[in-house]
Amino acid sequence: MIERLWSGRSALWRLLLPLSWLYGLISQLLRYSYVWGWRKAWQAPVPVVVVGNLTAGGNGKTPVVIWLVQALQQRGLRPGVVSRGYGGKAQTYPLRLNEQTTTREAGDEPVLIYQRTGAAVAVSPRRKEAVQALLSQNDIDIIITDDGLQHYALARDFEIVVVDGQRRFGNGWWLPAGPMRERASRLQSVDAVITNGGNAHAGEIPMQLAPGFAVNLLTRQTLPLTSLVNVVAMAGIGHPPRFFATLRQQGIVPVKEVPFADHQDYSAGQLASLVDENQILLMTEKDAVKARGFAAANWWYLPVDAELPVTQGNELLERIVSLKSPKNH
Repeated sequence: MIERLWSGRSALWRLLLPLSWLYGLISQLLRYSYVWGWRKAWQAPVPVVVVGNLTAGGNGKTPVVIWLVQALQQRGLRPGVVSRGYGGKAQTYPLRLNEQTTTREAGDEPVLIYQRTGAAVAVSPRRKEAVQALLSQNDIDIIITDDGLQHYALARDFEIVVVDGQRRFGNGWWLPAGPMRERASRLQSVDAVITNGGNAHAGEIPMQLAPGFAVNLLTRQTLPLTSLVNVVAMAGIGHPPRFFATLRQQGIVPVKEVPFADHQDYSAGQLASLVDENQILLMTEKDAVKARGFAAANWWYLPVDAELPVTQGNELLERIVSLKSPKNH
């Protein structure tokens, strides 16, 4: 229903326009309260790079964060990652992640980033506090914020927006009549736009999500995806159809496709009921970080990596590496 509304295929979105106008007014006032100096954003002593989006729902932002962190690490930098930690409920904030941190404490995306990159990661609804927590305990060259484009209380040196190349901006309206957190004109003021799939527009950097080998949650065994048969696919991400489409593109036709809400928490019984003993449950890596603690032998996940054109990817990285550091408060 939401997809039909936001894409414009249903005219019912017009009924929500008054709420969208209110959302847009509040979001614009909030942004310009910092632009015009009515409020003062906190400036970190190291460069801050925001990886965010203009729309609600999954755009491929987390794979871009992982790609960026790993690329900076390969260049000898020490990036740290901060996040709101959506879906997690820590006893205290800020929370610095370690090997024992669960998704119920920190949220699924921060745990995934931590496990994939080994970078220092901290979460807090107030990203300033997360940044301070990282800098107090780690030797950090640069901060990457997972989401937070609209969190203007934290000053930033570089803004990257990730766009879903298939869905783009739907009907173009603010939430809840449309998918927009900010209007598309905001792209004119960011430093880089990465377009996930579809056709990148002029000035945008095209990106594809490249699947790797399937990984068993219990044993960590890896296998080519096409060696899995009798697959039941599940996805609890912002846009589950993207995962299912990826499987079909790789030659996997699931016997069943089960979408879940983004950031949904799972129980062992809930997921076990999706398959019988002769079937394989195949999920996203984001789902796997929540299910690994109670996984069964026939549960697998498919990791994906962001792939950018070499030249454009290197140019983007050079711009980020060249950010002046350290800075003064």
